[in-house]
Amino acid sequence: MKLKEVLLEIAVTAAVAALSASGTTYLALHFLPHPILEESRVEKIARDYLIMNPEILIEMGKALDARQEVEQQSHAANSQQKVISENAEAIFRSPVSYVAGNPNGDVTVVEFFDYNCGFCRKALPDVIKLVDNDKNVRLVLKELPIFGKDSVAAAKLTLAAKEQGKYFEMHQRLLTDPGRANEQKALQIAKELGLDLAELQKDAQAPEIKAALVETKGLAHKLQGERLSTPYYLIGDRPLDGVSENFFDQLKATVEEVRRKG
Repeated sequence: MKLKEVLLEIAVTAAVAALSASGTTYLALHFLPHPILEESRVEKIARDYLIMNPEILIEMGKALDARQEVEQQSHAANSQQKVISENAEAIFRSPVSYVAGNPNGDVTVVEFFDYNCGFCRKALPDVIKLVDNDKNVRLVLKELPIFGKDSVAAAKLTLAAKEQGKYFEMHQRLLTDPGRANEQKALQIAKELGLDLAELQKDAQAPEIKAALVETKGLAHKLQGERLSTPYYLIGDRPLDGVSENFFDQLKATVEEVRRKG
């Protein structure tokens, strides 16, 4: 439809509203239904109405903006659900991701995080509390080191700690011990946990470790777009971005909703 036709359609609608509102419904019914009504007459009616009631243009603009926002949100949600469905194996069941909690839990919580992310640190107690309190939650942890080389080094060493059975301990220490997470700090924690440091450093350079980080970053881009942020959560197929003040309650409620709806 051409712009002129669109404007004319809007004008006709406005004209009907104007005539009805002013108590001249008879005129609207008498003139407007006729297809032979001259375009110029319709335009004049509409123009006069809009000049007398310019606020309708603001209302129309707001209504259009609201409709477009709803359509955009719906499109984004549908697109994200498609991404989750097409990448479910890598998101929920990747062999390179550490699984905490109940490996056979009925609700899976996926967390994308960076060891130098302040909000990831803030969220840790609530995430641990959720896993401790709900024995049917399966927690999948995905390193997404977006805050530089230090984060990458810490992520590699922690992933390598899986080979010695100390991943989760390393994970929690790096998110709770004060100071920036980096290679030196990760090695110090590993030493305190009794890991073989030479073996750990060797394992951290394995192709599988690099592949794990590449896989996670690719998934994050598919889910979040070009700009990545942490923490980012998926509870079932429900995205949860950021950390609220009542984060544990939010996690718990979302898990219960996903469980209830299956």
